[in-house]
Amino acid sequence: MYEPEKQWGQYEPASLIPPKYENAAQKGCSTNTMTTSTSPWNSRLRDLAKQSLFSEALSLYRQMLRFGHPPNAFTFPFALKSCAALALPLTGSLLHSHVLKTGCDPEPFVQTSLISMYCKCCLTDDARKVFDESPQRKLTVCYNALISGHASNSKLRDAVLLFRRMREEGVGVNSVTMLGLIPGCAAPGHLSLGMCLHGSSVKCGLDGDLSVRNCLLTMYVKCGSVDNARKIFDAMPEKGLITWNAMISGYAQNGLASHVLNLYREMEACGFFPDPVTLVGVLSSCTHLGAHAVGCEVERRIECSGFGSNPYLKNALINMYARCGNLVRAHAIFDVMPEKSLVTWTAIIGGYGMHGHGEVALELFEEMIASGIRPDKAVFVTVLSACSHAGLTDEGLEYFAAMEKNYRLQPGPEHYSCMVDLLGRAGQLKKAKELIDSMQVKPDGGVWGALLGACKIHKNVELAEIAFEHVIELEPTNSGYYVLMSNIYSDAKNLEGILKVRVMMKERQLKKEPGCSYVECKGRVHVFLAGDNSHCQTEDIYSILDELENLAREPGVSNENDGERNKEQVGTHSEKLAIAFGLLNTEPGTEIVVIKNLRVCADCHLFIKSISKIVQRQFVVRDATRFHHFRNGICSCKDYW
Repeated sequence: MYEPEKQWGQYEPASLIPPKYENAAQKGCSTNTMTTSTSPWNSRLRDLAKQSLFSEALSLYRQMLRFGHPPNAFTFPFALKSCAALALPLTGSLLHSHVLKTGCDPEPFVQTSLISMYCKCCLTDDARKVFDESPQRKLTVCYNALISGHASNSKLRDAVLLFRRMREEGVGVNSVTMLGLIPGCAAPGHLSLGMCLHGSSVKCGLDGDLSVRNCLLTMYVKCGSVDNARKIFDAMPEKGLITWNAMISGYAQNGLASHVLNLYREMEACGFFPDPVTLVGVLSSCTHLGAHAVGCEVERRIECSGFGSNPYLKNALINMYARCGNLVRAHAIFDVMPEKSLVTWTAIIGGYGMHGHGEVALELFEEMIASGIRPDKAVFVTVLSACSHAGLTDEGLEYFAAMEKNYRLQPGPEHYSCMVDLLGRAGQLKKAKELIDSMQVKPDGGVWGALLGACKIHKNVELAEIAFEHVIELEPTNSGYYVLMSNIYSDAKNLEGILKVRVMMKERQLKKEPGCSYVECKGRVHVFLAGDNSHCQTEDIYSILDELENLAREPGVSNENDGERNKEQVGTHSEKLAIAFGLLNTEPGTEIVVIKNLRVCADCHLFIKSISKIVQRQFVVRDATRFHHFRNGICSCKDYW
């Protein structure tokens, strides 16, 4: 395979330029002789660069020199573009010397290509030197190349200063200028600057440009300002597929899954056909909401549209089905994939792990290793998590040790979090604390949060207070940890502790995140909040819930629960409302799948176990950490979650 850096090092720059053209070069790089003899080579170079055959383009450039055909101003942009795409700064520097020797350096498009090449090779200082020394630096194209280069190299301040200087010097600003600068603001901390650039676009009359509007829309969603993005979207008289995708992806990235599905329906109604980018965003939202029927519909659309071999969509389908509770379909898609990437294996292993099938997850991991795929840190998170959910303590410890020993992977906080959870499940809280103390990286909130959760299960108030102190220092605004600590004090009947936590929350203006649950029925996702009275079947839902509560209290049905229940308002939690709705609207024997945004509480867990036995139904509840399969009064989590 062609290796430009190695091969170009064999030549001196001067030896590559035929001597007979040096005098002509000094008079200008586009003599008739040079242009005529070089044109076919330039045409072929252009074609190769357009087809992204960059190595071949550089090979052709070298061949062109060997045959005695000198480069000109039409040659260098394609050769420099190839260097930039392959990130070959040494080769680019040699081409720069050829530019100087042939006298092509004054040409604006050659200057622009040089600036872009250096920026894409992360050599912004060299790019700036080319710009400063150029007699053409007051041209818009040169400014655009340098501004875009600085922005893409995370040098936003320099890019903005260049933009300001450009305006001061009266250099024309066009859509390319804004398209190079605005993406640099696509982070929450740069929202104010992004809004200023939006204002500049309006002042320069560029806000009507479709590409600029799409760029602004994308910037706003990446900054988390979805409302501003939607205003731009709604104000656009014409929307292309890129616009629809940007808004759909924006909603998906900001966790607004129901908005994604609504917009997808609207897009279809407007006659637009989704592409793989659209469908990945929609599948992500189906995963979040547990919209299994919509996901099935999207799978049919994928096959009908000819996207069935797209690996990104296949991986998204595996993830969606697994997280919607349909492991059978997820594994079926996995089995027929001709090539399984590390992402594919991670999706299916993670799916089985979430459902508590740790042994199957480990078998799949070993199968992956046997197939020759080297694991990364992400797949080890799913493996360790699977061990934790299934209570496979010894196996988890072995795989954790194997990360460094066999694969030279340094465990991160996410791996330690899994291990703390694993040891906590086994009741080994002392070992979990010792593991945290021995960490080679600083423990994050997830690590201390896992220890806090373990203390809740095993009612260890003293260790919980240590974990709580650390976790609120790292994540002071995460209300979930305050609620968890309050519950630990409540279990210990420590009223002083409960009051202390409530005062802390009040002082920090924190509120408990409202619980909500989703249940799908006949292709539509129904959302329930705690104490919800907004559903059209509210009266029937609460009526059946009262019946279920009375049945659960009957002697002989759930005596094991009597001493622990009624610590909270049992009839109002969102998952109970979702289950009552499911029982009202499905045939006897139908499995009911509920998706909850928070960890299911102990009362609801006990309630669902009892009801699964009374009504002879299987309930599948996905909470913030795992799946719970309730059948015949037993949960797959074995009462540890």
